[in-house]
Amino acid sequence: MKKLIISALSFGLLMASGAQAQEVKRTGPAESPISTVVTVPPGYTTYYVSGLVPPVVDKTAPAGTAAVFGGSTEVQTEGVILRIKDALAAEGLGLGDIVMMRVYLVGDPALGGKLDFGGMMKSYKKYFGTAEQPNKPSRVTTQVAALAGEGMLVEIEVQAVKKIATPAMPKKAKK
Repeated sequence: MKKLIISALSFGLLMASGAQAQEVKRTGPAESPISTVVTVPPGYTTYYVSGLVPPVVDKTAPAGTAAVFGGSTEVQTEGVILRIKDALAAEGLGLGDIVMMRVYLVGDPALGGKLDFGGMMKSYKKYFGTAEQPNKPSRVTTQVAALAGEGMLVEIEVQAVKKIATPAMPKKAKK
C-alpha cells in the first residue's frame, strides 16, 4: 500500500510539474503588432501595473501643455513605455512579460483633437514584436476626453506574468 501511495504522489508531482512547464501562448497574424489572444497557463503570477503617464521632460514649457511631457503622442508614448519597463524591472520582469495592454489617448490639439494612433504605434513598435523582443501583448487603444494631468496625451496600463519558480525535486537517497 505504501508503494501505491508513493507512486500516486510521484505521478501527481510529475503532472503538476508538466503543467507548469507550459509557456505563455500568443496567437494572431504574424504581421500584426498585437496578439489576438494570449493564453497564460497555470503556474504564473500576474502583475497589474497601474496606468502610467508620461514623465515631465521640459519643466520650462508652459504649464498644462503637451510640451511639458515631450509634446507629441509619439514622444509621450515612449516615455510611458520606459516608465512601464522600469516598473516591471523592479519586479524582475521585462516588456516581453506583458500579456495585456490598455492604451488611452487624448486627441492631439496639433491634429485638431484627433488621436495620433500612428505616433503611438511608432513608439510601440520599437519595443514589441521586434527581433530583440518578439512578444506582443493583446491590446486595446481608445481615445478619451482627458487624462488626469493637463497636457498628457497618453496613459498605459498593463498586466504582465511571470512563471512561478518550482522547487527542485529532492534527490533520492542512494541505497
